[in-house]
Amino acid sequence: MKKTLLLFLFFNCQLSTVNWINAQRVITTERIEVTNVLDRNPDSEALRIVSKYKASVDSVMAPVLGESLVGMSGGRPESLLSNWAADVMVEYSDFKDGKKADLGMVNVGGLRNNMPKGVVRRGDIILISPFDNRLALVHIKGSDLLSLFQDVAAVHGEGVSREVRLVITQDGKLVDAKVSGQSIDPNRTYRIATLDYLAEGNDHLYSFKKAQKVDVSDLFSRDCMMLYVKQHSPITSKIEGRILVK
Repeated sequence: MKKTLLLFLFFNCQLSTVNWINAQRVITTERIEVTNVLDRNPDSEALRIVSKYKASVDSVMAPVLGESLVGMSGGRPESLLSNWAADVMVEYSDFKDGKKADLGMVNVGGLRNNMPKGVVRRGDIILISPFDNRLALVHIKGSDLLSLFQDVAAVHGEGVSREVRLVITQDGKLVDAKVSGQSIDPNRTYRIATLDYLAEGNDHLYSFKKAQKVDVSDLFSRDCMMLYVKQHSPITSKIEGRILVK
């Protein structure tokens, strides 16, 4: 009886395994870019559902802020969008004492959409910076700033402002760092305009935790970006060798 039961269980397990193998399916995926091409043949039922929300959404997203001379996307080690965003942080970093930061920094992962070429609407900026991250002013010792730049090198680049020049290796090591053309003074206190999220040491930028002091503005990062587009339109950006990989 025991032998029969064991044989039955073994046979049943083998059969289940065969059935499981036969039940497998090959799954393929593709990336569908959401553009106005999808609007050519709109679904009538979907239009009916969203129509009652459209006016309120458009009132928030549609207002024109200005114009961009170039399309900007984010990336590492340096990109048009991350360069622009880091410069914007510096522009409004004088909220505490009227003095602007020595440099700015943003994380590439926090830039969630591209800047369009041409008309820039409020909704474009909201999509780029959708999170409630506030502008922060971080006071940090030079020796810890070098450590922070090592963090940047380790992730193969982040958004840094025009004052910064970094040289990193392909395997994520810092070779050289300068701010405003000068080597980092380990004993000096530097002021970094960034996001309060990063000032807490998030997204692998651990050395921000070594800050001597952090001042946080009432402005969200997207507020700064919107103001900048309004005040400096048409905006632009370029690759300047802020982070070189050797």
